Amino acid sequence: MESPLLEVDRLVVEYRSKGLFRPAHRVLHDVSLSVAPNKTLGLVGESGSGKTTIGRAVLGLAPVTAGAIRFDGRDISHASRRERRTLSRDIQVIFQDPYTSLNPAMEVGEILAEPLSAQGIGRTEAQTRIARLLDRVGLPADARHRLPNEFSGGQRQRVAIARALALSPKLIVCDEPVSALDLTTQARVLDLLLEIQRDTGVAYLFISHDLDVVHHISHDVAVLYRGEIVENGPASRVTREPQHPYTQRLLLAAPVPDPAVQRERRAQRLALAAQSAE
Repeated sequence: MESPLLEVDRLVVEYRSKGLFRPAHRVLHDVSLSVAPNKTLGLVGESGSGKTTIGRAVLGLAPVTAGAIRFDGRDISHASRRERRTLSRDIQVIFQDPYTSLNPAMEVGEILAEPLSAQGIGRTEAQTRIARLLDRVGLPADARHRLPNEFSGGQRQRVAIARALALSPKLIVCDEPVSALDLTTQARVLDLLLEIQRDTGVAYLFISHDLDVVHHISHDVAVLYRGEIVENGPASRVTREPQHPYTQRLLLAAPVPDPAVQRERRAQRLALAAQSAE
């Protein structure tokens, strides 16, 4: 079998609590998962489950209390700032909110030039890459001279995707990248991410609270509940025939257009929640 591109091994993340004698708050409990090259792992859970903390730990933005994070066979659990700058060529991120993740005072061309300049890429080559990036995400060439507030939410997220692709990374951490978009725009952005993966071979750690979204884009799925993985496996099984009651509740929480079916799903979800509480 092919070695994982990203391997999270028994990861523990704790944050210090306020107060001298209060114990640390443990967010993640011995979490293990892996992302294969050219594949997508969907990481799904409700708000507060710890899924974003995993993404932040991979990016070096959350402390690793115990366990290990390995990328391309290398332990990056406690990488220095200098090492993180080098890693940024291979690991990038798309944040949730396209309205706050882009600097409103910078033109799109400047936003896309930032990561290229940070890696020492010259102005002429950078401008050539920016033109290719805009075309790659379906934005017009003149977008480089416009400010983010001149674009819709979906277009802004395309700019964020272009920025993440600027250095041709091996892995992109996608932290709820479509949750702030309407359903039609969500589908278009997801299709764009799939197309980019087919063309470039980039791998995704795709974080979401929505099983339907995860089903659409993922090869494998890990379900996180209160900082622990409670179910994992192929996306086709986990998102359509879940075994764990928590995953079943997530599936039943997905909205459907038929009001009668929606009422039935809500009743089933409440019954599952009551059983879990017993």
